[in-house]
Amino acid sequence: MTKSPLIVALDFEDVNAAKTLINQLNPKYCRLKIGKGLFTQEGPYIIDYIQQRDFEVFLDLKFHDIPTTVAHAIKSAAKLGVWMVNVHASGGEKMLSAAKNALEQCLNPPKLIAVTILTSLAEADVHAVGFQGNIPDLIRNMAKMAQKCGLDGVVCSAQEAALIKADCGADFISVCPGIRPLNLQDADARDCVPAGDDQMRIMTPDQAIKNGANYLVIGRPITQANDPSTALDDIYMQLALN
Repeated sequence: MTKSPLIVALDFEDVNAAKTLINQLNPKYCRLKIGKGLFTQEGPYIIDYIQQRDFEVFLDLKFHDIPTTVAHAIKSAAKLGVWMVNVHASGGEKMLSAAKNALEQCLNPPKLIAVTILTSLAEADVHAVGFQGNIPDLIRNMAKMAQKCGLDGVVCSAQEAALIKADCGADFISVCPGIRPLNLQDADARDCVPAGDDQMRIMTPDQAIKNGANYLVIGRPITQANDPSTALDDIYMQLALN
């Protein structure tokens, strides 16, 4: 088990490209995140492939359905031996509680976290889908609801991590996408917002940690770097020195 706060997002459509990256990375420096695309294509096989290489897996499928359906999905995820799994906070208290209760009989349950407001959404986007209020307040309310239901933490942007720590305490974790490193050796990883990026609420790794983030999800700055191993090592060492 690594103590690193870094989670590398395997956002690949091609499993061979994903395998190439996996075999370049050091499990001492990161965990790996499997999203809907790769899991839909490869299923549990890709989880087993990663675990055989000593990586812990964050299964990022963002379950959001009626409580019974979500409970069944969470049980199935736990049987795969993943380190972390998530659901959408907007599914409500009954769904969140069903997800938590589904893990009660598990010998080694994964961490269970709730997705708050996607980091691809700006304030105008949130209002367009019918949410009332500003993003920080919405996220704080969702985090408190998730904590009430017994979840381990939430997914949020690093901009909201300090607010969540203030409301929910130090033990309630924040998993933060939208992390954009600066001053890396690789030109592809150096831009704060690479071309084609869909993240809106972003922060650098050291800023995110200082703001209370527990885990940092990083995709393109590592996966699209000319040398992904060096990009990962650089970020890890920068955090270790700060």
